[in-house]
Amino acid sequence: MGAEEEQQLTASQLLSKVNQAIVNIMVGGQSYQIGSRKLSRADLSTLRAMKKELEAQVNAEGSSELLDNTYVAMFEGR
Repeated sequence: MGAEEEQQLTASQLLSKVNQAIVNIMVGGQSYQIGSRKLSRADLSTLRAMKKELEAQVNAEGSSELLDNTYVAMFEGR
């Protein structure tokens, strides 16, 4: 994926790609070898950090008000 294509993706689309990359590492390992070539996937901790940031962006995009995810509890004293 080139930088130009990356700029056109939404946070939600990038999150989907990061999640798939994490699955690829979990299923296939961090690195693998084909013949004499050794290939390494992206660093898992970096992907997890990206996932956290993208989830925050996706949640912020879906939020129309400042306190959308806020709840109020009222307790009565005796």
